[in-house]
Amino acid sequence: MGQGLEAAIVAVGQSRYVRRPEPGETTHTFIRDAILAALADAGMAASEIDGLAVTSFSLAPDVAIDLAWRLGLSLRWLHQDTNGGSSAMNMLGHAARGVHCGAARNILVVAGDATGLAGYAKIAANYNRATSDHLAPLGHGGPNGVYSLVTTRQMKAYGLEKSDYGHMAIAQRDWAAKNPFAVYRDPLTMDAYLAAPMVADPLTRYDCVPVVAGAQAIILTRPDAARGPHAPVHIRAVRNSFNFDNQRGDGLRTGISTFADDLWEAAGFGPDAIDVASIYDDYPAMVLAQLLDLGMIPDGDLGRFAREAIGRDRRPINTWGGMMSAGQPGGPAGGLNGISEAVLQLQGRAGARQVAGARRAVATGYGMTLYRYGGTAAAALLERAS
Repeated sequence: MGQGLEAAIVAVGQSRYVRRPEPGETTHTFIRDAILAALADAGMAASEIDGLAVTSFSLAPDVAIDLAWRLGLSLRWLHQDTNGGSSAMNMLGHAARGVHCGAARNILVVAGDATGLAGYAKIAANYNRATSDHLAPLGHGGPNGVYSLVTTRQMKAYGLEKSDYGHMAIAQRDWAAKNPFAVYRDPLTMDAYLAAPMVADPLTRYDCVPVVAGAQAIILTRPDAARGPHAPVHIRAVRNSFNFDNQRGDGLRTGISTFADDLWEAAGFGPDAIDVASIYDDYPAMVLAQLLDLGMIPDGDLGRFAREAIGRDRRPINTWGGMMSAGQPGGPAGGLNGISEAVLQLQGRAGARQVAGARRAVATGYGMTLYRYGGTAAAALLERAS
């Protein structure tokens, strides 16, 4: 078995998630609440944190050092990531290597946003120069318009029906019903899914993640230094891909396809060993694309996987409800949800949504849409301490 990095996740913390923040609630207050929850979960004082990684679309004009000052943290390791949906995974990799090589003892990784719906729309229209110069003038409607095209291509390439994506939305809503932090917990039926208002054909309301305000945090340390009530979760492998095809493909494969074999080899186990999967779900089509790239749909039949593994068998995928039901805090924080859920599952702390005997998990990140689809992708393999 692969030895992985000498780094483990020992604590998680989450603020409340809300569609509309109360007066006085800001990005800073949501991040504060998640950090305090993570410190309490670890049984650590703030003075024990000597590394900090942060990502946020709405922290500006503050940056990582400003947040450290506001929190009263004296650090020897500092990192800030700006790469959207893969930011959490990027930070996890940097933090794990920082702990592994001794650059810091205890690293706090936090992500949060409180853009508001109008603020997120402004971000979407000015996401990067590719968007502001070439897509926004067309009235493309933000990422929904881009991924409607990707989804259409995937449907044609793999013979998918609209209802195939509905199985995923419904399954994730069922998981969300067991998550007190999820913003949408009411049951979702196939009839309601198919009758939902059109957003960008073929995407309807329940295919698009709801933007929320909130924050998530985790704490990493060396496994031999871990203390507290919860078993450490070992980081067996982390891999990343950036601009793997220069936006020349069709968007149906992600950068995960370039490193999946290496990821599994480094961890010392394969897709069949995974008990829980946290797959970045900005859109249902991208969940299936990432699962395919990971080798978790071995026969390549996306439709059957959606109908049977997800719809019928309720394979443990996005067991916190995914961003589609739990909510997406701005973008960067969404990936940290999946990591945190994997940790809770492997520690046996997921409550009513607990997967019995969960030992190994995969979590992914995907994002930074350029002209046609995401330019970044990342994945990590996690394992419960024996």
